[in-house]
Amino acid sequence: MQTAERLDRLLRWCQDQDYAGYSKFDAFNSPFVRLVTPDSKKLRAVVAAAWARSPISIRPLVATAKSRNPKGIALFSLAYLRRFQADDQPFDLAEARRLLAWLEENSTPGFSGRCWGYDHAWYGLHFFSPRYFPNVVVTGNIAHAYLEAFEITGDDRYLEVARSTVDFFLRDLGKSVDTPRMRNIGYIPGNTWGVLNINGLVASILVRVTNHTGERSLTREARRLMTFLVDKQTDYGAWHYAWPARSSLVKHDNYHTGNVLDWILEFSVRSGDDSFMESYRRGLEYYRDNLFGNDGFPKWRSDTYFPADVHGAAQGIVTFAKAALEFDDRFIECSRSVARWALTNMQHRDGWFFFQKGRFVTKRYTLMRWCNSWMAYALASLLSAESRLAAREKGAGVDQISSQDWRR
Repeated sequence: MQTAERLDRLLRWCQDQDYAGYSKFDAFNSPFVRLVTPDSKKLRAVVAAAWARSPISIRPLVATAKSRNPKGIALFSLAYLRRFQADDQPFDLAEARRLLAWLEENSTPGFSGRCWGYDHAWYGLHFFSPRYFPNVVVTGNIAHAYLEAFEITGDDRYLEVARSTVDFFLRDLGKSVDTPRMRNIGYIPGNTWGVLNINGLVASILVRVTNHTGERSLTREARRLMTFLVDKQTDYGAWHYAWPARSSLVKHDNYHTGNVLDWILEFSVRSGDDSFMESYRRGLEYYRDNLFGNDGFPKWRSDTYFPADVHGAAQGIVTFAKAALEFDDRFIECSRSVARWALTNMQHRDGWFFFQKGRFVTKRYTLMRWCNSWMAYALASLLSAESRLAAREKGAGVDQISSQDWRR
């Protein structure tokens, strides 16, 4: 499969672009689209949705600006950090540091802690978010990049930035549920609507920070968030995209399901609290059996086979690699299977990845954050997992996973 060579080709292409490119919902980064679309949030939400689903990309034709997406930069940083863990090459650590420095310089001011948003305005059915207005998903992925950098380098500055994001999460975000047992947070400041996975994302950051700062109150907050998330699992092991479920037409999609599983496992391993591991096991089996084909094909949703989205492939590689490291090493074969499918069907010879592959039509354009940063992170995560599993088998001193007792 030559995963390492394919990853190197991808990262070299992205370096040549200075990690700047187009985004899935960047319609209003085009001055022409802004000009011809009346300033109505509902109308612009429809335009943005159609733009994201277009079989061809007209972005160059309407002068859409290329830019760095902060979440994409975080994923590239994580890719370099993961590859550094596998190969110990100084360039990878230096490049990760350079990208993290850019993120620190480009956080959004005016909030309780460090935070970031997308490099485009986001017109959705539930809220409007201006360009760079902070949200949970962008800030959370960046926080994990800083935490990973701290754990590798011991540089306290990275921990300080990650700890600062906690203040944003706990002080600036609304909450639609807030009881002694559960908490459900909103996606952006000033709005309580949110997708389910963000509760797990914040919970995983809180326990990861606690492991370094000793703030046990953060673990209690994390458990409230995780309790809410796990409580919303269906009796057949799945999660809806949003809560309430009726607030979105999306039911059980690929990458959000994998993301939920990642955060449950992250919380469990780092907190030592195995209360949610049975839910994780059932969810992981549902994910494997209902959201992928036998050849690693990433299904769009549990009830919809096409299109295969490169983001779904990347998420599968990450989720199964993480499961192999922290739960059951047999899942490494699932990660490899999805990677083989993606490398065979979605990668251009120059290194970048296509957006989606439909039954009859392939969207053969690329999006820097959605396609390439995710696949870089995924392939690097697979390489890192394979390296750690191999070292573990050889008794090379790699710590044994704390969750071995949860294997089936």
